[in-house]
This record gives sequence, C-alpha cells and structure tokens, in this order.
Amino acid sequence: MKITVVNGTEKHGVTYRLKEIFLDGLRDQADITEFYLPKDCPNFCTGCITCFHGDENKCKDAEYIQKIERALLEADLLIFTSPAYVFHATGAMKAMLDHFGYRWMPHRPAKEMFGKRAVIITQCLGAGGKSAAKDIKDSLSWWGISDIRVLSFKLMSEIHWDKISEKKKNQMTLKLVNAAGKIKRIDFTKPARTGFITKCKFYAVRMLQSGLGKDNPEYTDYKYWKNNGWIDKIRPWK
Repeated sequence: MKITVVNGTEKHGVTYRLKEIFLDGLRDQADITEFYLPKDCPNFCTGCITCFHGDENKCKDAEYIQKIERALLEADLLIFTSPAYVFHATGAMKAMLDHFGYRWMPHRPAKEMFGKRAVIITQCLGAGGKSAAKDIKDSLSWWGISDIRVLSFKLMSEIHWDKISEKKKNQMTLKLVNAAGKIKRIDFTKPARTGFITKCKFYAVRMLQSGLGKDNPEYTDYKYWKNNGWIDKIRPWK
C-alpha cells in the first residue's frame, strides 16, 4: 500500500504526534511519502489562471505542485493533517489546495481520484477541528474522492503534548489505533466506491460541460471531458 501524507505545518506538535500514532498502525505494510507545508509548497497561488487554460505545467510553482500531485495520484491512501488555526486549516494547507483548483470537477479532475481513499486528521483547542477538516474535505470531494474519513480531536485545555493528561492521550491513541485497524482491513486492490453525491456532482458538471462545448468545442475543460469520454458513456469510476 502506498500512502501520501500532506502535513499542514512543519511543526512537530500535537497534530504531528497524532498523525504518527495513526501511521504506526500502518507502517508494516505501507510505503509512505510525506510533504510538509509550507516547505514543500512555499508559495501562494497568484490567480494567474495559467492552469485553468490548460497550461498547469507552466505554473510558476509547477516544480512543487507536480511533485505533490504525482505522489497523490500514485498513492492508495491520502492523509491530510492540520491543526485548527482560527477555526480553519492552516494557511499553508489552503495555499497548497488553491494550486489544485484546476483539478476540481468543474474543470479537469484526475480520473484516478474517483477511486481514492482519504483520511483527514485535525485537532483544536476547544473548537474548530471540524471546520478545519471541512476546508480540506471540500477540495478532496470536488477532486472526486468519496471515501473521506475525518479524525478530529478537541484538546480543551492544553496544546503542548507533554502537558496533555495521560487519560486524554490514551483516548486519542485508542481512536487512532482503531481507525488505522479499519484501514488495514480494506482491500486496496479495489478502488473505493464512488458515492451518490460525487456522482450527482459529476453529472451536473457533465451537463455544464456539454453546454459549454456546444458554444465552444475548443474550450479547454470541455475538450478534456470529451477526450476522457465523459461527455459520452465512459465514467471515471468504471
């Protein structure tokens, strides 16, 4: 099994510890590739829309984005981690996800994503973990991923690992170990099931692309959908 991990911070704090506990249950059968933000994607998307015009290889940050995308496409399991910063994912995580706007379903989604499985790990001091996870989940779901599992933790009183009570650590560890155990029982030789909501999004966008193609057969996104056979009878989950 190949796992690609995108860490929303370089800090080896609580989120890092939680991610390590989760991975410990998978290391014996996994080839793991990790990225740490912002180190592995240091720049903001400037909105130049080069990628939307079909020239993603000319993005000023292509050297970073292509490396991350290649690892995402080759992986069987994707893991995204982020502490909650003011109720949201880290700015570095958002900046990285912005670079993949062209991979959203209304544009040019990668067909491989429809069979992927993903896990999101977040933690917060009191509140914000779920909204931080949503920031990430929004992108993953619009990439075409249906099987997205969220592991969100509320620390309530302390953000330093060494000061967290042993009882709290044990509770979090148990949840992570159980989640890793469920992942290990998955048959990764088979792609994840594409869910109803993902299919609804696909068919809605398919109608949009069909209309755009009638007006302009050379439109970049329409040509991509047409070349993949999605305007006709081929589906990315089959």
